[in-house]
Amino acid sequence: MINSELEKKDWLGREGILNIYKPKGITSFQAVAMVRRLTGIKKVGHAGTLDPLAEGVLVVAVGRKFTKQLANLVEKEKEYIAEIKLGETSTTDDEEGIKAKIDFSKIPTQDELLKTMTDFLGEIQQVPPIFSASKISGEAAYKKARRGENFNPGAHSVFIKSIDLIEYQFPLAKIKVVTGPGVYIRSLARDIGRKLKTGGYLASLVRIRVGQFKAENAKRI
Repeated sequence: MINSELEKKDWLGREGILNIYKPKGITSFQAVAMVRRLTGIKKVGHAGTLDPLAEGVLVVAVGRKFTKQLANLVEKEKEYIAEIKLGETSTTDDEEGIKAKIDFSKIPTQDELLKTMTDFLGEIQQVPPIFSASKISGEAAYKKARRGENFNPGAHSVFIKSIDLIEYQFPLAKIKVVTGPGVYIRSLARDIGRKLKTGGYLASLVRIRVGQFKAENAKRI
C-alpha cells in the first residue's frame, strides 16, 4: 500500500519533473516504481541515486520529454546532512556493513575534526565504496563485491563545495555538505575517519537539496 501525500487520482497521467522525498528503507529504484504505478506512465527515471539507508530529495522525471532532462539534473549541486560514526569501520562504509572497532590513541578534538574536514574541500580524488553503483569495466562495483571479488574501484575527481560541522560529541559528528555530482558521502565519512586515525563510517544521511529542489517542498510517497 502506498501512503502518499497525493491521492492516486491526482498522480494519474501526470508528467513532469517531480520532487519526491524518498523514505529510509527503500531503494531509489523502488521509489521510481511507486511513481510509475501512481502515474500509470512507464517512462520514469531519477537523478542521483540514494542508498536504501539514506532519505531525502529524489528528483524524478516522468514522461519521455522530461526523462531527457535527467542528464542535466544529475549535474546539479546537492546538499546533505550526514552523521559520521568514528571509532569503527564498516565493510559498506555505512550502517549496513560488518563493523570493526579501531584501536586508536586519542579521541580527536573538535579543532582536529574541523581541520581534517578542510582537507576534503574543493576538487579531490575520491574512491567510491566497493558496494556502490560505480562502474568497473562496465559492471557495477557492488556486483563484484557481492561475488567476493578483490578489486580496486579506482579514484574519481569530484568537487566538494563546503563542509560545515553541526554537532560533535565523540563518536558522532553531524555535518552539512554541499557537493557537485558524483560525490559519495559514504566515502567522505570513511576518509575523514581514516585521516583522523579512528576509522569512521556513515551512520545516517538525508539529502536536503538537489539544485533548486528542496526537502521542505518534496512530496512524500
